[in-house]
Amino acid sequence: MKPRKLPKEKSQRLVLVALLTLITLVGLYFGLIRPQHDKLAKLAQQKANAAKKLEQMITAGKQADQIKRGLEEASKILTEAESDVASGDLYAWTINALRRFKTPYKVEIPQYSTLSTPTDNNLLPGFPYKQAVLTIAGTAHFHDLGLFLADLENRFPHFRLCNLTLDVSPPSPTASSELLSFKVDIVTLVKVNPS
Repeated sequence: MKPRKLPKEKSQRLVLVALLTLITLVGLYFGLIRPQHDKLAKLAQQKANAAKKLEQMITAGKQADQIKRGLEEASKILTEAESDVASGDLYAWTINALRRFKTPYKVEIPQYSTLSTPTDNNLLPGFPYKQAVLTIAGTAHFHDLGLFLADLENRFPHFRLCNLTLDVSPPSPTASSELLSFKVDIVTLVKVNPS
C-alpha cells in the first residue's frame, strides 16, 4: 500500500493536531504527572523516615524496662546509702550515732562541740548535700584511737575526719601515762530537703 497524498490543507491540519497533541501531552506530563511523581517520591521519603523513627521508638520502648530497672536499682542503692546521713535533729542524731558507735572501743569522748549550721559542701563542688562540722575531744591509747578513727570513717562513709590533733595527756593518778589527748573535726553530710 502506498501512502496517499493528502491535500495540503488536510496535511497542515494533521500536523497541527499532532503538534497540539504533543504539546498537550508534554503539558500534562510537566503540569500533572511530574508534580505527582515528585510528591510520591517525597511521601516515600517521609514514610522511610517515619519507619526509621518508629524503629527507634520501638527499640527505646524495649530498652525502657531495662532503663527503669536500672533507675530503680540506683534509687535503692541511693536510699540505702542515705539511710546513715544525718537527718532530723542533726546534733542529737550525730551525738547518738557517735555514742552508739564508740561503745566497743576504749575511747573516752567527754567533749562535743555544737554542730555548725549546715553549709554548702566544700569537699566536692556541686554535690547535692550540705555539710555540718562537729568537733570532738577525748582521750585514748594510740592503738585504740587509730582503730576507732579508721572504723568510724569506714562505718560512716558520709563522715570525714579533719584537723586531727594529738597531745600527750598529763599523767594523773587515775589515768595511765600512755594516754593521748585528741581533738578532731567530724564533717558530716546533711541531706537537703527539697523545698
